[in-house]
This record gives sequence, structure tokens and C-alpha cells, in this order.
Amino acid sequence: MKRVVMLLVFCAIGAAGYGAWWWQQQPGAGPSATERAVGKGKGAKGGGGPLIVRAASAVVKPMPVLIEAVGTVEPEHSVQVRAQVPGVLQSVLFREGDMVKAGQQLFQIDPRTYEASYRQAQAQLAKNMAQLENARVQQERLEPLLKREFITRQEYDVAVTSTKSLEASVAADRAQVEQARIQLEFARIHAPISGRTGALAIKPGNLVPTAGGGVPLVTINSTDPILVTFSIPERQLEEIRRYQNEKDMRIEILPDRTGPAVSEGKLVFIDNTVTPQTGTVVLKTRVVNKNELLWPGQFINVRIVLKIEPDAVVVPEVAVQPGQDGSFVYMIDEDSRVLVRPVKVSRQIGGEVVIASGVRAGDQVITEIPQALSEGARVRLAGTEGAADKGKSERKGKKGVAKGNANVQKGSKG
Repeated sequence: MKRVVMLLVFCAIGAAGYGAWWWQQQPGAGPSATERAVGKGKGAKGGGGPLIVRAASAVVKPMPVLIEAVGTVEPEHSVQVRAQVPGVLQSVLFREGDMVKAGQQLFQIDPRTYEASYRQAQAQLAKNMAQLENARVQQERLEPLLKREFITRQEYDVAVTSTKSLEASVAADRAQVEQARIQLEFARIHAPISGRTGALAIKPGNLVPTAGGGVPLVTINSTDPILVTFSIPERQLEEIRRYQNEKDMRIEILPDRTGPAVSEGKLVFIDNTVTPQTGTVVLKTRVVNKNELLWPGQFINVRIVLKIEPDAVVVPEVAVQPGQDGSFVYMIDEDSRVLVRPVKVSRQIGGEVVIASGVRAGDQVITEIPQALSEGARVRLAGTEGAADKGKSERKGKKGVAKGNANVQKGSKG
């Protein structure tokens, strides 16, 4: 009985082994011997096929030589409008934030007091002018009598003195009339410059103080053209002064450092003193601002373009890597292997880096760097692996069909 049981066990083991062998011979049932060898090699070396990377070619193109700074927008002209005569603010003839022109009336102060003073001064002038006319007639009447000695010299001198006194009074009255007229005009407040108005400090119905007291009624800032003030380190001043008279030198204004310039202008001011606390020099540029893209008080990026370098070698910013000994790039040689190349960076403009040395035009630099990338590693550009995988799949498919046909023929013979 034991022999029968042992025979059955051996038969079962043999059948299981045959079944496993037959399953592994079927197409797609498991890894082939070649695949197992490759997998073993990968595990041993920690690597395998080439790494997939993205790269870009270094190009030669004109690039500016520039200095970058941060500036502040300020109006070229700014006026605080104040009342020159006191009184009740009768009306405001504009809206807050409006654009106004020079000479445009902005406010009206109650003019009745000043109109009364003006009429009073005119009346006093008319009175004294009438007296002056009478005194002159009297003087002219006495003059021939003096020559005939019908009157004394003293009587004639009194008439002359009265005429001169009234002439002085008339001159003073004319000044009083002019002053009263000016005071009446000051009740109408006009814009001294063209520009954009700010917030109102006093509303209609309130008493307006004189020019020396209180806050200004409104502030007007000119917005076109407009000034941009910025500072540079004193070591860069010599370079700017060397190029400031060149036609290629310009100053670009950029709200966003990586975006396009919204305006550009010329250098109009260099301060005559270096700020001791910061070691910087203040500069100003005047730029056109027709669309009011720049606003007084706004912080802005300033780019001083000194000249244009016609044949600059340029690579993407992401290709340049920092290192202990300076910047470097990963390059791809003719054998699709990685080279580590030290480079000297001249300057960065937006997302591009100008290389002074280390890279030539046409060199391929890696822009997406895998963690396992090292010098000498074999790489393949992203986008080319699709064709290789497609060819590999086609070869594997053909091999599987051929093997399946062979199995079919073997089963037929059996």
C-alpha cells in the first residue's frame, strides 16, 4: 500500500513539473532568457539603457550688455493746490482723479466779500480822480494870475501841492483796485499744471484756510512724460558715463522683470554725490507714458542697455548649474555621452544666459537633468524613444508569432 502512495506522489510531482515547463514555453508567458539576463545585469549595475533627457542647442545671436536695477516712478511735476484767500468753498468743478489742463478752473470760493472790496476800491479811485481833476483845473486857473502877480506865490504853491497829493492818492487807489481784483480772482482756483488730480481734502461748504494752513485742497501730478528714479552701485558709474552719449544706450522700463519693456527713455540726471550709507548713485530717466502704464510711487524694474553684443553665445537658464568651482553645464557629445563642461557666465537676460566661455554655438546642453545623470553616462533625447520602442515591439511580436507557429506545428506532429 505504501508503494502505491509513493508512486502516486511521484507521478503528481512529475506532472506539476511538466506543466510548469510547458507554460513557460508559451509566447508571453514570462520573461525570456535574454530578458532575465538583462534584468540581472540591471540589478547588478544599478543602471541599464540610456537615460532619457531633454536638451537644447547653444545659439549665437545679438544680446544687450546691460545693468539692472529697481526704480521708483515719480511725476516730473507735482503741485499741491492751496487757496490763496480764505472763504467758504462754494463748488468743486472736477471729479477726484480726473485729468485736468493747465488753467482749468477747479474750485470756486464764495466771492461776495471780495466783489464788495473790489467795488469799494473802484469807488474810492473814482472819488479821488474827480478831486484830482478839480485840483488840476484850479492850478491851471491860478498859473496866469501868478504871472500877473494878482495872487501870491504861496497861494499858487498850495494849489500845486494839492494836485500832487491827489495824484498820489489816485495811484494808491489804483493799486487798491488791482489788489481787490486779484483777491477776487483768487476766489476762483485754477490748475497750475496739466496732470491727474488726487483725492479732495476739503468738500464744498467747508471753510477754506489760507495758503499757510491746513492740507492742500488737491494734489496734481503730471503723468506724461514721467520720471523713473533708480540707484546703481558706484562701481558701475564709470561704465554708464562711458556709454551715456552713445546712440545705442537706452533705459528700458519693465513692470515685470521677465516681461517686455513698456517704455524706454534716455538718461537725464546723475546725482553729483555718492550716498555714503549705501555706496550708490541716484539716476533718473524721462519716459513717455501716454497710456499711463506707469503710476507715481510705483516700484519698477529698470534695465540700462549699454550696447548690443552682436555674436553672443546663449543657452537656456535651466541648463546652467551651480558648482563648488563655479557654473557648469551637462553637454552631449557625438557618442551620446554626457560631458561636464565648466562655463563662465557673462550675464542673464530673462530666461537666457550669455556664456563668455566654455560653450560654442551648436553644442547640445541638457536642460532637464535626471538624478542619476553623471559624466560619461549614455543618454537619449526625449522624443526619440518612441521610435526605438516601436521597433522593439515589432521585433518581439514577430518573434512571438514565429514561436507560436512552431508550437502549432509541434502539436500537429504529436
